[in-house]
Amino acid sequence: MTKPSLKKEVGIFGLSSNIINTVIGAGIFVLPAIVAEGLGSTAVSAYLFCGFLISMIMLCFAEVGSKISHPGGPYAYIEVAFGKYVGFVAALLFIISAIVSDAAVSNAFFNILSSLFPVIDNPTIRIIFLLSIFSILAFINVRGTKQGLSLVKLVTFLKTGPLVLLVILGLGYMDLSNLKWDHIPGVWEVGEVSLVLFFAFLGAETGLTINGEVANPKRTIPRSIFLSIAIILILYIGIQTVAQGVLGTDLANFKDSPLSQVASVIFGPIGFTLMGIGAAVSMFGNLSSEILSVPRVVQSAAQDGVLPSKWLAKINSKYATPSNAIILYSFLGLLIATVGGFKQLAILVSAVVLLLYLGVALALIKLRKSHPFEKGQFKIPGGMTVPIISTLIIFYFLSSLTMNEIIGILIMIVLLSILYFILKKLDVFKI
Repeated sequence: MTKPSLKKEVGIFGLSSNIINTVIGAGIFVLPAIVAEGLGSTAVSAYLFCGFLISMIMLCFAEVGSKISHPGGPYAYIEVAFGKYVGFVAALLFIISAIVSDAAVSNAFFNILSSLFPVIDNPTIRIIFLLSIFSILAFINVRGTKQGLSLVKLVTFLKTGPLVLLVILGLGYMDLSNLKWDHIPGVWEVGEVSLVLFFAFLGAETGLTINGEVANPKRTIPRSIFLSIAIILILYIGIQTVAQGVLGTDLANFKDSPLSQVASVIFGPIGFTLMGIGAAVSMFGNLSSEILSVPRVVQSAAQDGVLPSKWLAKINSKYATPSNAIILYSFLGLLIATVGGFKQLAILVSAVVLLLYLGVALALIKLRKSHPFEKGQFKIPGGMTVPIISTLIIFYFLSSLTMNEIIGILIMIVLLSILYFILKKLDVFKI
């Protein structure tokens, strides 16, 4: 009997949608005001700076992704380059940070809905809501990758549609004098604001975890990365430009909901509600991509023997999905979301993602030596320039962490290392 395996049926549109869906979250609904406060009419310079930085990092993903088709995205790249111990730590850091992030997003999702419909704002309904969301998304993704991706494509359209409409219609309400630069921002000035804005560009690493189901990965992965990052950057710049053009210097005063304020100018009082719904759809879209994507890391790590569990490594024989990993991941997300008290962990999520980026950049350097190029693989021009620039960028952002955050990350890595060596001593990795 043939052992069930993942189907390679994800194309450029599907992978691009998954990346866009994980990157564009609730942040873009509030960040324009924060960026405007720091840079005024020159705010767009921070987007260009962040676009350059994330492009450097994604070039590393594109090259490594065209070499390694093993499922798991960044975890797989790091594990192939550096072995099981580093892969174990990377996989669990990724999974833990994703679960915490999903718990935070699902609660924020409910908070937005309860602000729009106050009648649902009570603890019992909150738990029922969270149970329903995680259960529905788990069910859809267990039934098939195609079904999960269909939902992702739909939500990507629903979440970007209102933002694109806001940009297009907002062009007619702009005062071009609001966009006039009164000075040239300094490098450190732009860099300081970019430290905040950069986190609106994170998420592609999660969208890429379905790489094991991508058809023709040598071609599809690089093209999907470049297409999705280009769309995200253009949309972000359009949103910032319209918000700045419509509200001018007042934009910085609406830190809670700047886009709602812009929408109220364009659409009238209903604009606040429309942007609130848009933010809710955006959060739902983020959750749908997470529950599609991250269980692939769990299943891949278990299949590699990095996570010692035959049960998690199984592929559903009927639906060709990692159903056990999806069910466990969704349950853990639901558990943390309902219990709460994860705020201290949540601040570490972005830092963990940066560590994964660092791992991929270093993996690229190593894999260039250990994995010769094959025909059709994507290769970054310029030798080691891009991975070195990417590494410096990541260290630059990591340098902004507080001492408590650095200590928190180190404690997590130490604990995971101890767990790894205990499991290795017990010889449980041979599954």
